[in-house]
Amino acid sequence: MSYKSLKWMILCIPTITIGLWEYARHTFLLPYISMELGNVLATVIVFLVTITMMRGLFKKMEETQEKLNEERMVKVALQEREKLARELHDGISQSLFMLSVKLDQLEMAKSDDERNDKLDKLREKVRYVYEDVRQAIGNLQTEPEAADLPWSQSLLTMIEEFKRETGVEVHLQWQLSEDPLSAKEKIELFACLREALMNVQKHAQATKVWLTGHSTGDGFWCELKDNGRGFTEYPYELKGKYGLQMMKDRAGQMGWKLAFLREEGFTVVRIQKGKEEIE
Repeated sequence: MSYKSLKWMILCIPTITIGLWEYARHTFLLPYISMELGNVLATVIVFLVTITMMRGLFKKMEETQEKLNEERMVKVALQEREKLARELHDGISQSLFMLSVKLDQLEMAKSDDERNDKLDKLREKVRYVYEDVRQAIGNLQTEPEAADLPWSQSLLTMIEEFKRETGVEVHLQWQLSEDPLSAKEKIELFACLREALMNVQKHAQATKVWLTGHSTGDGFWCELKDNGRGFTEYPYELKGKYGLQMMKDRAGQMGWKLAFLREEGFTVVRIQKGKEEIE
């Protein structure tokens, strides 16, 4: 029995009981029972019927509420696990990948001066990973506030770091105003763009990247395009591509449109909020 059915039965049973009693009293019992006694009996009968039937309904209602509470607790636990997975992937996992890149560069150093320079950069990256871990732990304990998120500057910093680490040429045409964006939208869009850039660094073997963003009347439109090797299979069908699936989940939860495309030899990741369809 559903929760809605229980509520309707609780509402209807007293009304039906008093209606049946009044019908029986006026049709069959009026010559035998006075008006005052009938009123007293009506109260007693409604009380007894209500107690008898409602005990079972209330027990059923309590069981339903307990199940709902258990499901809610499971959902909260799953949300926390998903949040932890995102924090690990967005920060620590990507930072560890960058450390592996630095180690590869250190191994390929041809002189002591170059090796020392690479070693200094590796130490700097380790400190960055340490701070990133601390920040991830802090993010898991508290909800970020909009005032704590210098979003445009964080985006530019991320792009500059990408250019410095990869040597890839980045063409930026960013006209997306952050003012209409909520704190949640800023967090999710930043994470999607960071994942897209990381995928370019890991897999694309690109030499150029174009990052474009525009505000629209009812949302925004942004696109990351690279001249790398692209993909031969649909990205979501590839095993182990957790970052792409997280991008899809983020966009879906925010109600955005997300597309992975190959256009004229370029790989395109397009994110859009609004009614206009992505082609």
